Amino acid sequence: MYYGYGYGMYWDPTYFLVIIGLIITMIASAKVKSTYARYERVCSHSGITAAQAAEQILHGAGLYNVRIERISGQLTDNYDPRSKVLHLSDSTFRSTSVAAIGVAAHECGHAIQDARDYAPLRIRGAIVPVVNFGSALSWPIILVGVLLSFNQFLITLGIILFSLTVLFQLVTLPVEFNASSRALQILGDSHILYDDELSSARKVLKAAALTYVAGAAASILQLLRLILLFGRRDD
Repeated sequence: MYYGYGYGMYWDPTYFLVIIGLIITMIASAKVKSTYARYERVCSHSGITAAQAAEQILHGAGLYNVRIERISGQLTDNYDPRSKVLHLSDSTFRSTSVAAIGVAAHECGHAIQDARDYAPLRIRGAIVPVVNFGSALSWPIILVGVLLSFNQFLITLGIILFSLTVLFQLVTLPVEFNASSRALQILGDSHILYDDELSSARKVLKAAALTYVAGAAASILQLLRLILLFGRRDD
């Protein structure tokens, strides 16, 4: 996009930061899909489904108030701390694969975090309204600032609001890593998965974690681009 100050029409060097972020997220997404597809074909020796494994894990942790429900889609699994519902996707719910059981255990990890008042999870939940507000308004405010002869106050405000998204993704990292760590520990201690199966589940969860790392990296690169692009307005 042309902003003057020596840049060519519709292009500036900082676009490379956006391209790098896009490549990183695409690689991470492809990695998790291929890893899940690989271990989705490996059935667990126990023969229990991911939903049964999730119920066993939750009850073992003393959580009887968390419902397990099926949700449409693939890898759309999630835990909703507000309604205390653990959603397992179509590809996970009735599957007996080590991949599906690993994913279900990961979501149980979030439910256990919720029950144990895990601080990063609480922080993430608390900042969601502010992050949504900032995410919705950041770019419109920046664009208005550009249109108003590069109003530095509005542009800076927009960048600050955008940085809230980066903050949210950074807080998400320990939440996701901890949920996976809890999941693998429980799967091993409860013998839901044997050692060789646990290694496979670990690979699936590591690949999934990379998507969060990639998302955070892409947002940081986008924030850096905004700072580089508009930090020279007074030059």
